[in-house]
Amino acid sequence: MRIKTLLARLHPHLRRNRELEAKIAEKNETLQRVRGQVAKRDKKLAELRTELAQAKAAKQSPSLTSGGMPVFFVVGQPKSGTAWLMKILDFHPEIFCKGGGRFFGRELRNEEFKEMQVGKAVRAKIQPSSLYNALLDAEYLRLWIERSIWSRNDDPEDHLNKLTRLAIDHFLTERLSKTNKRLVGDKTPLFTPNILSEISVIYPEAKVIHIIRDGRDQAVSWMHHLWRSAKDQGGIFDLEPGELAKRRAFHQNPQEFLRSGEGIFLEKRLRSTAEDWKVRVGRAIEDGPALLGTHYVEVKYEDLLKRPEEEAGRLFEFLGADASEETVNRCVESASFEKMSGRERGQENYTLDFGKRRKGIAGDWENVFTERDRELFKEVAGDLLIKLSYEKSNDW
Repeated sequence: MRIKTLLARLHPHLRRNRELEAKIAEKNETLQRVRGQVAKRDKKLAELRTELAQAKAAKQSPSLTSGGMPVFFVVGQPKSGTAWLMKILDFHPEIFCKGGGRFFGRELRNEEFKEMQVGKAVRAKIQPSSLYNALLDAEYLRLWIERSIWSRNDDPEDHLNKLTRLAIDHFLTERLSKTNKRLVGDKTPLFTPNILSEISVIYPEAKVIHIIRDGRDQAVSWMHHLWRSAKDQGGIFDLEPGELAKRRAFHQNPQEFLRSGEGIFLEKRLRSTAEDWKVRVGRAIEDGPALLGTHYVEVKYEDLLKRPEEEAGRLFEFLGADASEETVNRCVESASFEKMSGRERGQENYTLDFGKRRKGIAGDWENVFTERDRELFKEVAGDLLIKLSYEKSNDW
């Protein structure tokens, strides 16, 4: 009797549980349906953005085109392999690729660069602003456009954008004409988050190759770059006293320094570097497909290391250049780390020589990051690491 009584008392609870499970299942089904609808709408929105970008390109005035000259830009965070990729492309018999011209970057300006006291060779390479910024901020040019009989009723921004395009065409055409090549490109670092947006407005028909590197490796490489090109080395970067001390200790005995667990970063520097990577790369992977459509392609630094011939061939095809096995192999070999540095890949150059290739490997951050560095980078940019498949989940 006692068992029957307990079963009778339990039965309403079981029924309510079944009803609750049925409601949860129904809600999950509804949620899945809604997610499917959102995914379809996102896909449609991406297609419409692509059509818009292509329509902009088709509408571009013939007078502003570069005479059928195929133009492309290699973009990426500094120290993400942009220079290596530029070399691979430039060794191609049809492709002329140099950089960085700093054509884009509406806000890219540094007044200090005008009077900076640095070595003559370094000073000659310093550009105080982007070309786009220089034209937009040319006071008398803007006033002329606003008041000229030819343009006073027009939007000055539109004319300045078109003049920027004409100026870029001038420089690219001038250099390309001195070669026997037919495609021209510029290495354009992501110094601001809006680079791809600006390219889509000024050069909507240009092709863009975005090279992406694990942000933690990029941070390590960037710190070494700052060490080499600090002001006390004749460069342009200010380092904190603590950073100078870390540099000195590292170069005295790199292995001992890393074993000490002190780390090469000040927290402020690593946080800033991680934030820049998250914002600029994150924005580029959104803007690229949305604004440039099929004229945008991505390549990972790590994939270029693992299978350089395959990735280089894919990029040559994207640009409309010869992608035969012979050509691909020659370009990859000519731009190899060994050829360009005189060392085997992985053999680090510990000197402070400006512009030297340091190590050329992937995953070195695991040898360099302290536990605090790992946590800090995860805090700032962990979501993007997962999105780009550098991590599978937050459990790292």
